[in-house]
Amino acid sequence: MSLVVNAEEMGAFLDEVFPQVTGMFGIDVLDEDRLVMRMFVRDEHLRPGGTVSGPSMFGLADVSAYVATMARIGKQALAVTTNCSIDFMRKPESGRDLLAHTRVLKLGRALSVCDVLIFSEGIEAPVARASLTYSLPPQRP
Repeated sequence: MSLVVNAEEMGAFLDEVFPQVTGMFGIDVLDEDRLVMRMFVRDEHLRPGGTVSGPSMFGLADVSAYVATMARIGKQALAVTTNCSIDFMRKPESGRDLLAHTRVLKLGRALSVCDVLIFSEGIEAPVARASLTYSLPPQRP
């Protein structure tokens, strides 16, 4: 699937439509095949025991599926998550950013289906896996 928005434009768009997450995420790779999105892990992402919280990992998965979809359809702020299933497989390594490796599996007129593997930076085994579906805004004539 070809891109209509590059990484720099996508980062600026994300800052514009979701200013509350400015500085929380970065785009490491964005090409026709995949997105690698980084969550800069900070104290507010941690839960007792020093691990990254489940809601923080969900947020990374959700934002990365949104970015991967928008990069392919263009800047349409009103796309919304309609489904998410996430499996937490192991404890993230403390002191490491999280990386979401995201693929758009299907992009239709109404839905985008994405697969996300989340890793602690530098660790080979994933810490979580998510499947997300986005509802896309209808095309206007």
